Amino acid sequence: MKAVIFAVLAGLFWGVGEVFTKSVLHTKQIGPVTAIAVRSTVALPVLWLVYAFAVRGAGLEPRDWSHAEPATLWKLVLGSGLLAGAGGMVCFYTALNFGDVGRIKPIAFTLAPATAVLLGWLALGEPMNARKAAAVGLILLGVVLLAAE
Repeated sequence: MKAVIFAVLAGLFWGVGEVFTKSVLHTKQIGPVTAIAVRSTVALPVLWLVYAFAVRGAGLEPRDWSHAEPATLWKLVLGSGLLAGAGGMVCFYTALNFGDVGRIKPIAFTLAPATAVLLGWLALGEPMNARKAAAVGLILLGVVLLAAE
């Protein structure tokens, strides 16, 4: 249940935050790359404070992550940092600059879980069942309907 609560909170934060971002981009005074740079600059010190609390205060994070196996660190840098972080944000904010938040946000944020479910099954060996497969199919149908406007 804790995971679902945090997922709902993340969705709410992102949903509200992206409406603010779209309203800023709509002014044409700030571009998508500037918005990403400001977002990252503001978020970084907050994230390091949360990290410090999670490691030292609550003991929720490993202290020696920098000594993880090289393959693990490369997956972190390339997957989380480059693909999801930089690549995803640049593409999303650029899309948001050109399209409506009510169309762009659902497309981007429903393709992400569908992709994760499929790659989790294919690459990580996570279980797949009929309900998950149907959910992915419905997600993709929704994306097609939104994209076809």
